[in-house]
This record gives sequence, structure tokens and C-alpha cells, in this order.
Amino acid sequence: MALFAAMGNLDEKPSKTELSKDIEKIKCLIIGSGPAGYTAAIYASRANLNPVMYQGLEPGGQLTTTTEVDNFPGYPQGVTGPVLMEDLKNQAERFGADSRWGIASSVDLSKRPFRVIIDEKHQIDADSLIIATGATAKYLGLESEEKFKGSGVSACATCDGFFYKGLDVAVVGGGDTAAEEATYLAGLCNKVYLIIRKDYMRASKAMIEKVEKTKNLEVLYEHTTEEITGTNVVTGVTLDNKGKEVKINVDGFFVAIGHSPQSQLFTDYLDTDEEGYINTIAGTSKTNVDGVFACGDIMDSTYKQAITAAGSGCKAALDAEKFLG
Repeated sequence: MALFAAMGNLDEKPSKTELSKDIEKIKCLIIGSGPAGYTAAIYASRANLNPVMYQGLEPGGQLTTTTEVDNFPGYPQGVTGPVLMEDLKNQAERFGADSRWGIASSVDLSKRPFRVIIDEKHQIDADSLIIATGATAKYLGLESEEKFKGSGVSACATCDGFFYKGLDVAVVGGGDTAAEEATYLAGLCNKVYLIIRKDYMRASKAMIEKVEKTKNLEVLYEHTTEEITGTNVVTGVTLDNKGKEVKINVDGFFVAIGHSPQSQLFTDYLDTDEEGYINTIAGTSKTNVDGVFACGDIMDSTYKQAITAAGSGCKAALDAEKFLG
């Protein structure tokens, strides 16, 4: 679950005069932070790979926008997202990981060492590369949605659903992800509204049947979210139903309209699926380029959990260690 974006036009490569005179040569470069990147840094450091990690625009990734995290092992009383990320970062640095501010602006993975330009000026030649740039949740783009992020608005039902146990919530989206999140929440919440813009669901037949059989789940077809309401926390949603204003009272609003993998920087060299997630060899973090590894949400379109991201970061570091011999 990491957020990482490239700066500038990726098609424009800096001239030699714009780059720093010194070329930094390292064994293992990690691009992106979050549970995957930090865990990769922990394992790579302990393997004496002397990893350098560039954290990206949002160090710690999506979890830095999350309040309480109750499902990460080792925190029996729960932990806030920012604290969890800081703990992982400190653990990586304890073993010698070099974590830095900076953004990868261009890459050349056509040969080893791999060339990565940081902030459009600093050149790094890396013997191995671990990509942990993550995926960002898609949102509706409402001002009220931004206002209540972390205070009633969420893009992860399995992460935050527990906090709405016994309450009423809404889910927006019409695909399998929305159907899955709505039925999951129905097992925790008093009432779930599934808000769908069209007059049909795009979900699979099996998921549609599951939704229809869930008694405390009400589907609102042809409804568009206009505004999320509340003062300090979410208390309701204003919808539009073919020109008619509809208001519902809810305590939580879950957005399930997909994610955008942050893979644009690498698509000239790495195989991806149709959505842009980096393909890896089954059971490993290996990509189609020897020495380049992917972990976390950048290659996981299914689970999108902090713990699965951390596990894949471990795989990436171990695969990099084996590759480097």
C-alpha cells in the first residue's frame, strides 16, 4: 500500500549537463516506501546489500492517511497509520538502510547497472532494483470527500470496516470490488447502501447474487453521489436520482471504484496487466527483467493489505539477495 509518483514529463530525459557530475553506484535501490518498501529495506539491510530507498511524494504511502490500524500483527492495541510507517522506517534505518527524500523522474532498465534519475538531476546506477511504488485508490473527486478522509471516508473496507460495527454505511461502485466490500461490511454493520451510478451492476453474476441475498444491503441504482455531509465526521450523503435529491444517514462512506497502480515510469521495460499492475513470476517478486523486483500494491491487484505488502517486500529483498549472490 505505497504511494509514489514521478515528477515532470517522463518522456523528457535530462541532458548530461543537467545531471550531477557524480554517478552514485549502489547494490540495491528501492523506489517507494510503505509497508512493502520499508520491509524490503529491513531485509536488504540485514543481508548487507546496503539499500538506498527513495520514499517518494508521500513517505509511508497510503497508510499515512489512515487513522487507526487494528489488523497489523504486533500491535494488540492498534496503531495509527503514520506511527506504523515511522516504526517500519526506523527499524530499516536501525540496520543501516539509507532512506531519502526524492522522486524517481526517469529510468533505463535496458541493461545493468540500471540507471535511475532522481529529481531530474541525480544519477544512480543500481545493480538491483526493488519497485514498491504502490497503487492509489481512485476517489470521486468531491471536496467533501477530501474533507472527511480518515473521518468517515475510506477506500478500504477490510482496513476500516471494524470501526463501523453496528452502524449504517454506504459503498459507492458497481463492480466486483464494490460488491465484495458491501457484502463484507454487511457482516459488520447494521445497514449498507450500495450506490451505483448506472441501472445495472458490472460485477460478476456470482457477486450480484450474493448482494441480492444479503438482507441488510440495499442497492441504490441510478444514484450519483453529490456531497458527503457532516461536521467533524460523516453523518450522511446527498445523492441525485435522475434529478431528484435523495439524502441518507450514514456513519461511513466507502469508495470502491478501483485503484491506479503507479507503474507509468516502468512500462517501457516491464510487463504489466491491462490495468497497469506489474506482472511478477508466480510465487516470486521477479519481473521480466532480471534484477528488477516488484512488491506491494504495484503488483497486487487482489489483497491490497499492509501485511501482504510487507510480506511481498520480504520476498523482493530475498530475491534481490539471491540475484546479487
